[in-house]
Amino acid sequence: MAGKVMKAQDAINGALAECYVTIGTNRYNFMQLIKFEAKVDKTKSEVPILGKTGKGNKSNGWKGTFTGTAHYNQSIMRKLLLEYMKTGLDTYFDIQVTNNDPASAAGKQTVIFTGCNLDGGTLAKFDVDAEYLDEEVSGTFEDARMKDSFKVLSGMK
Repeated sequence: MAGKVMKAQDAINGALAECYVTIGTNRYNFMQLIKFEAKVDKTKSEVPILGKTGKGNKSNGWKGTFTGTAHYNQSIMRKLLLEYMKTGLDTYFDIQVTNNDPASAAGKQTVIFTGCNLDGGTLAKFDVDAEYLDEEVSGTFEDARMKDSFKVLSGMK
């Protein structure tokens, strides 16, 4: 039998999250999002090492990306894309994501992504067979910070 194990109640409920997008001086509750994920991909160089048949790996940078799926019921991001198409002015914005499941002893985590920029997006769509319309969103971010972090669960130390 296993030693210490996580309690099931400490798993984070995926629906109990908040997402806010700040564009200029406007802050929007992006409750349209169905799912969201932000990732950091490290870039590495292979390093030859004398006396070793294999090479080492040295981190030398990173790239932040985000992806998500949203209900197709807002025009805020479409307006940013249209402004870029018409004027060449590209808009950067911030995204704040908070996970907070009161049933979990982990508490809450808030991460703020700054310098976010869309890769592109949907301008219009329809589907006569769809129960509801959704759309994919993706982009990059320049920096991130953790405002709140999950607690160390009992048994982790």
